[in-house]
Amino acid sequence: MSTLYLYPECQPFTNTHIDVNSLHSIYVEQCGNPHGVPVIFLHGGPGSGCNPGQRRFFDPAHYHIILFDQRGCGRSLPAGETTDNTTQDLVADIEAIRQHLNIDRWHVFGGSWGSTLALSYANSHAQQVISLTLRGIFLSRQHEIDWFLGQVALFFPEAWQTLLAVVPASHQENVLDYYATRVFHSDTAISIPAAIRWNAFESSIMSLISKADSAEVNGAVELARARVQIHYIQHLCFVDGDQMLQAAAQQLQSIPTTIVQGRYDMVCPPQTAWELSQVLPHATLVMVPDAGHSAMEPGTCQALLNATEQYKQLGV
Repeated sequence: MSTLYLYPECQPFTNTHIDVNSLHSIYVEQCGNPHGVPVIFLHGGPGSGCNPGQRRFFDPAHYHIILFDQRGCGRSLPAGETTDNTTQDLVADIEAIRQHLNIDRWHVFGGSWGSTLALSYANSHAQQVISLTLRGIFLSRQHEIDWFLGQVALFFPEAWQTLLAVVPASHQENVLDYYATRVFHSDTAISIPAAIRWNAFESSIMSLISKADSAEVNGAVELARARVQIHYIQHLCFVDGDQMLQAAAQQLQSIPTTIVQGRYDMVCPPQTAWELSQVLPHATLVMVPDAGHSAMEPGTCQALLNATEQYKQLGV
């Protein structure tokens, strides 16, 4: 397929909040063609929320593009809330969105933590899924968490040292618990700086070639993101990754699937993507030779666009 570029920026034709229970109200936006083939974008993190650039993976003339901020994330309310916030709750929210929009079946697109959520949803609602486009596969098994919160220092010692710089020696064997106590502290003079440092660690290992982040830091946004992410990691994201692989082998064999993975992904190393491809032999595994974790690295971005172009051939 010839070289593609991200589609032009597009604005939502509508957005709303859906009350999914008495506590959480999730932000949902719709872009592209309101009469097109539906696709739902599942953001990463956990905790990140959506951004306008994510709409651009999809042809707005063909797709009815749906994005939402997961519980506690982005524009969803209340920000940073971790009560009633599990993977199972998010899967139920995806179904609530589908039913609210009167959608029968849709494409599902998710990267990093979004791939975990996409697989969790597809394993339990396979009949509603037209295709799966998955990037940077993460199944939240203990060895994956141990890599992210320790072993990755073999490649990024300076980033790891920056994360540890404020951690007392007596707590350095359990960085997650230390940051949890700080990020969930009631005093924002303690919680916000800890959240900013926590989030900066992941950002610094995202790409094969690091780029300076010039985005303005919003303390409240950083805090919400870190609280949701730490909450999920403390519970292994409320999933059993090995059971997810077994379920995928049984439930997803008839769903067209593309797996896009950066060869040098330091957040979600390639082994997990390869394991998923082994239980889904019909899936297309694209191992991008010169990419890390970010969806916006050229080879990864190209592979994702190729997938959404290919899946335009599939009807509802």
